[in-house]
Amino acid sequence: MNPLDELTLTGLRVFAHHGVFDHERRDGQPFVIDVTLHLPLAVAGATDELARTVHYGVLAEEIVAAVERDPVDLIETVAERVVDVVLAHESVVGVRVTVHKPEAPITVPFADVSVSITRWLPGRLPAAAFSAREVATLRHWDQSAVTRAVVALGANLGDREATLRTAVAELDGEPGVRVVAASPIVQTPALKLEGVDEEAPAYLNAVIAVDTVLGPRALLSVLQRVETRHGRTREVRWGDRTLDLDLLAYGSAAVLDQDLVVPHPRAHERAFVLDPWVRMDAGAVLPGHGRVADLLADVVAATGERVDEFPAAPLVPVPEALR
Repeated sequence: MNPLDELTLTGLRVFAHHGVFDHERRDGQPFVIDVTLHLPLAVAGATDELARTVHYGVLAEEIVAAVERDPVDLIETVAERVVDVVLAHESVVGVRVTVHKPEAPITVPFADVSVSITRWLPGRLPAAAFSAREVATLRHWDQSAVTRAVVALGANLGDREATLRTAVAELDGEPGVRVVAASPIVQTPALKLEGVDEEAPAYLNAVIAVDTVLGPRALLSVLQRVETRHGRTREVRWGDRTLDLDLLAYGSAAVLDQDLVVPHPRAHERAFVLDPWVRMDAGAVLPGHGRVADLLADVVAATGERVDEFPAAPLVPVPEALR
């Protein structure tokens, strides 16, 4: 039995342009969204504080904005997008999303067509909320929902190596994320808007592969939270930083939004990304660009960028004490 409380929002109507046919992209059609959030609500009920729950008015606006933006072919993709929006609220432990397409271009009479998906982040479970058996069941990942993503790490302020190691351990401990491989650490000169800055502190860089059941936007939120915990600020573009985490690739998916572009739009031209990536996976491919080893050779030939080995122990496996 699931002892968590539920917050349900049904019948949210959105006009959007999703579909595989040209006329769907051109003319648009209505979509209807139902969401059920699983989260603890006892404190909100006892204190009468809005901050202790999820503001369903704000959530509705976020879902509408997510569904309205850039068209995709499948309502499965729309559903995953809504999941990402909901799970960005840290009090939510699980969510069920249904996307209805009542005017789908089907040639026979029908009442509705819909897709429903359920996602859990068991690491957010409140203490004693579930039995050990229930927790074990929730923690079992459906392998069909797992995506292999690639993340670049960089730091040129503070104890750089310790920061990278701690960040990898923190990511491995995040609900819905497992670190499965890591490159050796390399050292590179600082790259600024004006070019290479030999006077600035040098960067330590690495690349890791993660398996995740999070969507790309939810994974980006996780990366940004880890950056923030390490004092990352964004006042100066390409400025010195305590920690930089970039989502390089998310399976073979392509995302083109104002605040998220995957594959990373500049990964193919950065030796400090490509070099450790090849060290981690010699056969790696950057979707839309080709083999990472070939891209690295092209960049080095064109720019002469220098990437130096850094004497350090491997970043993974993550020590058991930090899991």
